[in-house]
Amino acid sequence: MDRRGRVASANDSERRAGRFAVGVALASVTAAMLTAGCSLQDASCGGGEYPVMTVGSTGSACVPNDEDPPKGYVRYPEGKVPQHVGDKWDTYWETHTVDESGRITEVPADSGQ
Repeated sequence: MDRRGRVASANDSERRAGRFAVGVALASVTAAMLTAGCSLQDASCGGGEYPVMTVGSTGSACVPNDEDPPKGYVRYPEGKVPQHVGDKWDTYWETHTVDESGRITEVPADSGQ
């Protein structure tokens, strides 16, 4: 008998099993999102790509992992690669660039970039 005093039918059991499955699925998705942490932020590039920056400017782009940066672009210096929009290095490179010699320089505030 169910809590309403009637005999439980197969449909009642199927409904309970369906609700349980939905609950488990929602709990799993929630747990995955909470444990993913930084993956909830916008990534600088998609899977299979890496970020590059324009030489002498604050521009950036994404390049497939199996390709070199296009002309006028360079890889970010090691250890200073932005991973997510708004992270420490993404913010840093809004005011800094790499010149033709590979030196990190500050972009002048009045450069319009």
